[in-house]
Amino acid sequence: MNWQEIRGNWVLVPRNPIGIIHFLGGAFVATLPHLTYRWLLENLADQGYVIIATPFVNTLDHIAIAKSVLRKFEYTLEKLQESGKLRKLYLPTYGIGHSMGCKLHLLIGSLFPIQRAGNILISFNNFAANEAIPLVEQFNSQLDIEFTPTPAQTNQIVQDSYQIRRNLLIRFNKDSLDQSANLTIILQQLFPDLVTTQTLSGTHTTPLGQDVKWQPGTSFSPFDALGQWLKQEVYRDLNQLKQVILFWLNPLS
Repeated sequence: MNWQEIRGNWVLVPRNPIGIIHFLGGAFVATLPHLTYRWLLENLADQGYVIIATPFVNTLDHIAIAKSVLRKFEYTLEKLQESGKLRKLYLPTYGIGHSMGCKLHLLIGSLFPIQRAGNILISFNNFAANEAIPLVEQFNSQLDIEFTPTPAQTNQIVQDSYQIRRNLLIRFNKDSLDQSANLTIILQQLFPDLVTTQTLSGTHTTPLGQDVKWQPGTSFSPFDALGQWLKQEVYRDLNQLKQVILFWLNPLS
C-alpha cells in the first residue's frame, strides 16, 4: 500500500477493507500525519482498515478546525467511492484522535450530524491557550487570547450534545499532559456501559513512534545487542497500543 493525497487528506486503502478510520493527530504534528504517525497508521491499514488522515494547522478557533476536517473527510470518502477505490458498501467508520485530535473528534461528534461506530481517544488534551502555547502567556495580560471553545465550554458541549455512544479512552502512565480523567466521568455518565478506559505503558509521544531498521554488523557485537534491546523497549509500548486498538475495533478478530 502507498499513501495517496486525495482532496487534502492522506489515504491508505487496503485490498479488502473491513472499516474506515478518520485519524486526527496532535496540535503540532498534525500537518503531516502520514509521516508523524506512519507506523501506527500503516499497521492499522495492514489489518484491513481504510485510513483517512486529515492534516490541519492549529488556530484558536477549534470549532472551525473541526468543521474543516470533517468536510475534508467527507469529500475524500465521496471521491474514493466515485472512483471505485472504495465500494459503496456499508463499512463501520471510527474516529481516532491523539491529543488535540481527541478534542476535534469530540466537537465533531457533538456539533455535526455524523454516523460513527465509535471513537478512540488517545491522550486527550484540553488545555487553555496559555497552557498549550507558551508565547500566549506573555501576551495574555494585555490581550484576551483563548481557544474557542474554552476547556470548560468543551466539556459542557460534550456533556450536552455528544452522540457517539461507543468510546475507548487510552492514557499512558508517564503522560503529564493527559486530561482523560474528567472526560471519562462525562462519557460514562452519558453511556455507562459503552465507555472503555485503558492505561498503557508509555508517554504522550508514544503514538508517534517509528520503526527504525537496525542492521547488525557482520558479527553480532555488544553494540548490536544494545541496539536491539533499545528497539524492543521502544516498540513494546507502541505494539501494545496497536494491539489494544485492534482488539477494541474487532474483539472477535
